[in-house]
Amino acid sequence: MSDAARAPVPEWMDRLRGQIGQVPPSWFSRFLPPEEGGRESAVLMLFGPDAAGGEDVVLTERAHTMRSHPGQVSFPGGSVDPEDDGPVSAALREAEEEVGLRSDGVEVVAKLPQLFLQPSQYVVTPVLAWWARQSPIGVQDTGEVARVVRAPLRELTDPARRFTVTHPSGYVGPGFEVDGLFVWGFTAGLLSKVLELAGLDREWDHTVRRPLPEWLRALGDGPPAQREVRRR
Repeated sequence: MSDAARAPVPEWMDRLRGQIGQVPPSWFSRFLPPEEGGRESAVLMLFGPDAAGGEDVVLTERAHTMRSHPGQVSFPGGSVDPEDDGPVSAALREAEEEVGLRSDGVEVVAKLPQLFLQPSQYVVTPVLAWWARQSPIGVQDTGEVARVVRAPLRELTDPARRFTVTHPSGYVGPGFEVDGLFVWGFTAGLLSKVLELAGLDREWDHTVRRPLPEWLRALGDGPPAQREVRRR
């Protein structure tokens, strides 16, 4: 496919790129990397054009049999390995391994500030990217990924699909429901902040509260990493 066929970066992503440097890292999360550092990792926030003329974002549902974070909704990503050339390289590699993404069709737009998942000691770099030249994606390893979903932004920003998640631990944070996925914790918090900063957020009722579903609690009762989102 020629460069002329590459989908251009939408205006809101250009606006988002400019806004990222205008807010402090603490705006994304109150948990920031300590001076002694942690286990470096990265996630890929991959947005692309959808068939309806809008945009979507790639989400994965982790396999329910995994030892860590079973059944959780996440962005493709993982640890930065020694052979990786930093977090961007790691995020693209992990996306290839998890969903079969071809990196030659991806334009990296920006890196968000590093965030810290205290219980797991992960220092996470979210990598913002645009899927300019698309190719098929899907589950590559059923031992790691149960589903791959391209979640339309028009649905993620629908006030009827948004709510506040509560957990017996005292956790309170934003939640989304899309295509049968219950999105909460780190993923929902990061997605909520990005949509807000991009100017795509629509007013929704923060007083609508939903407890974490029993089936998710039964899988692992919510991994500690998912509790590290700013509380409202």
